[in-house]
Amino acid sequence: MLSDIDSQIINVLKKNARASFAEIGRKIGLSPSSVREHIQKLEELGIIQAYKLKLDHALMGNGLEVFIMLKIFDGKLKFIIPEITTFPEVQEVYRITGPYNIHMRVVLRNQLHLQQFIDKLIEYGSPTTYLILSDLKNDTIPIN
Repeated sequence: MLSDIDSQIINVLKKNARASFAEIGRKIGLSPSSVREHIQKLEELGIIQAYKLKLDHALMGNGLEVFIMLKIFDGKLKFIIPEITTFPEVQEVYRITGPYNIHMRVVLRNQLHLQQFIDKLIEYGSPTTYLILSDLKNDTIPIN
């Protein structure tokens, strides 16, 4: 069970995983050394498992972001799972239940790159692609 202080620290880290112990301490009213001790405890318990890097893929030349749902052909699942994780375009990949077996978030340069990527996938199954317009939780979107 998390303490209130641990929850406050996690909330600050969710917004900025690079926040210093001093900065976190100022926000929640703790000394930097106390913050460090709490974070070390959260890491040792496995509650904090990683600090992630968030990239602007469009600035890196990948202006297209899509979700791809893949219904794997019978007998192909064991072959696609190890391979799909090596594709540089795949940012996230999940094995799921339901009519599809795989759910991916993929970044690509353009429509031609998407077509080429789908051509790789159809060897293993039937893909359904959804264009991502915006991230409602993490993007600032003007409402007009």
